[in-house]
Parts: sequence; C-alpha cells; structure tokens
Amino acid sequence: MSDLTAPVDRLSSLLERFRVRAHLFHAGPLCGVTHFAAEPGRGFLHVLRRGSMVVMHRPRHGAPRKVVVSEPTLLFYPRPLAHDFHNAPEEGSDFICATLDFDGGASHPLACALPALVVLPLREVEGLDHTLALLFAETERLRCGQRLLADRLFEVLLLQLLRWLLDHPDEGSLPKGLLTGLSHPKLARALVAVHERPGLAWTLESMAEHAGMSRSAFASTFKDQVGETPAEYLLRWRVSIAQSLLRSGWSIKAAADELGYASASSFSRAFTQTAGVSPREWLRLAA
Repeated sequence: MSDLTAPVDRLSSLLERFRVRAHLFHAGPLCGVTHFAAEPGRGFLHVLRRGSMVVMHRPRHGAPRKVVVSEPTLLFYPRPLAHDFHNAPEEGSDFICATLDFDGGASHPLACALPALVVLPLREVEGLDHTLALLFAETERLRCGQRLLADRLFEVLLLQLLRWLLDHPDEGSLPKGLLTGLSHPKLARALVAVHERPGLAWTLESMAEHAGMSRSAFASTFKDQVGETPAEYLLRWRVSIAQSLLRSGWSIKAAADELGYASASSFSRAFTQTAGVSPREWLRLAA
C-alpha cells in the first residue's frame, strides 16, 4: 500500500505523456479589434499586462458572449475557440500572447477537462511575479535565444496556472472530470498511480487501496467528483495513451502489451468501445 501521508505530484505524469507546447507570437500593445481564429488542437494563453479591454465570443461556443477585463489578467483558452479583443487606442493595453499546441488535439486529457475559458486576475495567483518578470524582460528587447526562452517561460506559466486550478477548483469553475478528481486529496493518489502505471491489472479494490478508502466509498466519491466510474476512467485513460502511442508509430500489438492487455484483439475491443472505431480505422482517419 502507498504512503498515504507522502505528497503526490498530480501533474508531472500527465504532462510527460501529453505535452503542451507554447509559442510566443505577440508582445506589445493591441488597438482596435484583434481576431484570434480557432485552429484544431490549438489553444491560447494571453497575459494582459496593463490597460483594459472587452473580449467577445460567438454565441453558444462555451464561453460568455462578452468578458470585460479591467486589470492585469491571464486568459487561458485550452481548446480552439475564436475570440476578439476590443481595445481602444487611448487605453494602451499591453499584451504578451502565446499559442498552445496540445498533443493529440481535442483528445488531450487537459483540453477535455478544462472549461472553454479561464479568466484569472494575476493578483489571485501567488508566485507568478517572478515568472512574469522574466517573461516581460525577454519580450522587451531582442537577445540570443529569446524566442525559445519565452516559449519555455509560457509553459512554466501554464503549469503554475494548472497548479492554482487544482488548488482552487471552485474558483476556477472546473467541470467534473480529471482535474476535479486530482483536486480531491484521496482520489488524486489513485489517479496519479493509474496515470503512472496504466498497464497494471487495476481493480476497484487496488485503486481504492491507493486512495486509502473502502471500495464503496471510493466508487461513490469517484463518480461524484470525476463524473464517471473508476473502470470507465481507466478505460478512457488507456485509450488516450494508446492513441498517443499509435500516432508515434507503435504497432497495435506493442500498444496492447504496454497497456496490460492479454492480446491485440482484447485491446482492439476495449479501444473500439471507447473510440467508436477500431485502432486500424482510427489510424486511417487520423492520417
């Protein structure tokens, strides 16, 4: 049984398997209307450094139609969502902006688990000052390696934002799912164990043991916090990893072995149950 008093790293195993890559594309003021188009697999992380603005979204696309921002703020779009910034020239709003490319696009576990938009005043998040100071310094004058360093700093900023969301799930308006599960101190232990060793012969009893809970309490709490049963989550997590492995060139048999399936056929049945198509058909469609 795992040490139930030891701290647990809730994000590393997730982000090591499913990368998010940031790319700085704007630093400075924006005036008038600036449109940001939705592109498959791509999100955005904007930092309003000073000034104010109005953000507009199309109706029925998952985000409020209008958002008014009047203080230094992070705006995080984990999924493709078109949005427009409206800035009056005299306000002098100042931004740094990065695109976020999610491995696997819409199937990335974080892209699925987050709300369409997170709006977070900088004053809410402790510890951002040092990262932002370095990021602003890198964007103010050209130096060797500027773009690469700025990209990595945006990734650090994203990690700090995710930490904050895990610690403040209600303030972040997180929907039921992966992140609300990781926000629960006991469920997090079981989820991290599954994330790190998806190929083990997991049972309800072994997951509950990692959480330090009885089977019935674990099953009930898991369904309430995550929105699905432990078995459903395990199957979906394995299929997400399988898709990543198949995209990377792994054979179906190798992926089945890695994820603990007795045969390629049993793996294909589990894959089809979740993805709606067989692994071969999924690869064909993905290509």
